[in-house]
Amino acid sequence: MTTSIIGFPRIGEHRELKFATEHYWKKRATKEELLKTAQQLKAQRWDKQQKAGIDLIPVGDFSFFDTTLDAAYLFNVIPARYKQLGLSSLNEYFALARGYQSETESVKALPMKKWFNTNYHYIVPEFDDETDIKLTGSKLFDEINEAKKHGIQNPKAVIVGPYTLLKLSIFKGDKQPQDFASSLVNAYQDLLAKLNEQDVKWLQLDEPALSFDQSDTDLALFTKIYESLLPAKKAVKVLLQTYFGDVRDSYQTLIKLPFDGIGLDLVATTENSKLIKENGFPTDKVLFAGVVNGKNIWRNHYVTTIETLKALNVKGEIVLSSSCSLQHVPYDASLETKLPKTVQQHLAFAYQKLDELVELDAIFQGHDQKVLAINNELFSTIKHPENSQVKSRIAQLTAADYTRLPERSKREQIQKQVFNLPELPTTTIGSFPQTKDVRQNRSKLRKGEITQAEYDAFNQAKIKRIIEFQEKTGVDVLVHGEYERNDMVEYFGEKLDGFVFTQNGWVQSYGTRGVKPPIIWGDVSRNEPITVDTTVFANKLTDRLVKGMLTGPVTIFNWSFPREDITPEQSVTQIALAIRDEVLDLEAHDIKIIQIDEPALRENLPLRKSDWYRAYLDWAVPAFRLVHSGVKPETQIHTHMCYSEFGDIIQAIDNLDADVISFEASRSDLSLIDQLVAANFQTEVGPGVYDIHSPRIPSVEELEEIINRIIAKLPAAKVWINPDCGLKTRSEKEAFDAVTNMVEATKKVRSSLYETNRSL
Repeated sequence: MTTSIIGFPRIGEHRELKFATEHYWKKRATKEELLKTAQQLKAQRWDKQQKAGIDLIPVGDFSFFDTTLDAAYLFNVIPARYKQLGLSSLNEYFALARGYQSETESVKALPMKKWFNTNYHYIVPEFDDETDIKLTGSKLFDEINEAKKHGIQNPKAVIVGPYTLLKLSIFKGDKQPQDFASSLVNAYQDLLAKLNEQDVKWLQLDEPALSFDQSDTDLALFTKIYESLLPAKKAVKVLLQTYFGDVRDSYQTLIKLPFDGIGLDLVATTENSKLIKENGFPTDKVLFAGVVNGKNIWRNHYVTTIETLKALNVKGEIVLSSSCSLQHVPYDASLETKLPKTVQQHLAFAYQKLDELVELDAIFQGHDQKVLAINNELFSTIKHPENSQVKSRIAQLTAADYTRLPERSKREQIQKQVFNLPELPTTTIGSFPQTKDVRQNRSKLRKGEITQAEYDAFNQAKIKRIIEFQEKTGVDVLVHGEYERNDMVEYFGEKLDGFVFTQNGWVQSYGTRGVKPPIIWGDVSRNEPITVDTTVFANKLTDRLVKGMLTGPVTIFNWSFPREDITPEQSVTQIALAIRDEVLDLEAHDIKIIQIDEPALRENLPLRKSDWYRAYLDWAVPAFRLVHSGVKPETQIHTHMCYSEFGDIIQAIDNLDADVISFEASRSDLSLIDQLVAANFQTEVGPGVYDIHSPRIPSVEELEEIINRIIAKLPAAKVWINPDCGLKTRSEKEAFDAVTNMVEATKKVRSSLYETNRSL
């Protein structure tokens, strides 16, 4: 046993799981049809790993929505409001992830947050004082039986570990995480007993929460859990798997506890290698060395990796592994037949990374030097396109280029006078539903079945219709709907020099939502306007304000596969200058409000707080300011952020110096509001009042109550009303009904405020 991976993509090479699941939700497919598709996809995953020669194949990493939710569901961490719906187990599971609405019942989905420093979103489990933790589910055990029947003789069971499950959950009631530790350990002990019955040799417990800063209290909880749990392992070997960062706080604890294996990420950080070199690694444990990058798509440089492994000087057994789950990369680079060979030959998606592990193992064992020579030759051919004008422009930047004048408080007064918007102005985040005909229109253009003029005419008709809907509904600041955009990052990447694009490079973002990240290959620049024509067209259709809609430089970078030959700061600054040009062009064409979305700002934040500013925020925040610093005082700059924990970087967000910031807030029950108040947040703010990732339509009464809760804590003069994200994934009925209810609820609150003010 010398190779393994932490996890594998699950959506299917051609997103088969997405379509099967969505058909089930829409009652176009039966449960049996959905399960059959899942069975086929699991078999394909296992076959691919087995044929590649992977020794220890993970089982349990497949999911219909999210593996953290899977773990919570397995252990009966299901709030009573979902159980009371009386649904089947599968539908109850989906209700936790998506919410549920019928003629008589309406329940919100559980919160959804970013999975550490990735663009994947996990469902946040919820514990309360009545939570009865026990092993009730059978998914993991069923899949182990399924894998064995398929010929996987030595499956590695995989599940989120108890410590990370507690650290990533929310707790409602008086009980705290430590109060659930004993009962959770009992449930994991029962899991171990069942795995022993199934003759499972290895259990991988994912504990990436160890990559965060660990306090003495944290380590005491972790130690208590595993000192109680590990004696129950019996014949099952337990692998403690970490990824995305280092374990500097817990390394000594890990090597002393009776784990059979410890998995460390040797790609994301050099700290783990340093820990091993300085402290040694126990000979009675197996090191699962994460040496193949699970987050980026470039080929592994074998010489560098072998040198890293040899320098560790580990005397015991080493298993070569991915640095994290391969679910963060696409399936197969060989499908990318339209990319230039100069680019394609340097790509390694999930399938290629399996081969890399096997080849690295052979080289490490002293075999296959021919493969090593071929790999060295490949790396000698890399040549990223350079742009001297971009480099010169960056070299000439000064502090003034990052500073907008006058100060925000003065701009706020100027903008209120210029716009004369009502109190609690309503808007949406940008996109409206990408219906089937919109996708077909884009597909026809791509296939050459229609002309560019026909494509544009179709989109203009859609824009006209959505402008009319917003006017009729009473939305105050309108958007054009973004019908021309496939994805908020891919669309901009296609219009900028320096990017290349895949045909089939889909990666799961959450649930059934997939994205196709662009690849940054060369220096980035903008040669012509990107959004001006479409935004100006929409602006001429109405007397109301229309927002220009852009994606910010940090998000474009974070949601792309980046170059590794230059620093993130250099890449982001290049992108910032390109978007700055677009902002100034929009302003020159009389677009008075420009939204520059940065939903991924927190995503790439280092996991260790000590690194937050020095390694990231000190250049990421100025990059955003560079984008908008050149506009006039009366031009209002908006930004948007979603599905991350922003409370601990509130000051940095305020330092973006935007005029208005909209946040996801509804799914997290508006908890961000208290953090904004505590931080004396100065930017005008639009806390999302309903969850667009759920199909449920909030009532006017529900939205009215939410808006009143917001303005009870924040000054109404600084509050905007909007959904928590773009509406592209919803049906038109869901989007139109929810927006209509949102505007109606806002009008009722305004009326109440007016009556209150008049009586004073």
